[in-house]
Amino acid sequence: MTDSKLSRFFGGSPGPVILRLIGLSVVVGIVLSALNLHPRQVLTYLTSLVQHIYYMGFDAVHWAVEYFLLGALIVFPIWLIMRLLKVGRRDD
Repeated sequence: MTDSKLSRFFGGSPGPVILRLIGLSVVVGIVLSALNLHPRQVLTYLTSLVQHIYYMGFDAVHWAVEYFLLGALIVFPIWLIMRLLKVGRRDD
């Protein structure tokens, strides 16, 4: 990739973007630790989720769709607002 393609992929210069991602990861890690969540617990939860979907079949798909819709009620409006706020800004 050329530098402009790399910058476009990262959404800016790769160095500062990576530093921001590292900083954000530390902050999210602190928050999750305060909530008493640890990586092994998350992996265990994801494993049990996959097993649950496998064993429950279509009921689990219905369950997953409900959670998707619940999350989408928050995620998509925030994404749309962020995109609309960027429309007025000049993209470099």
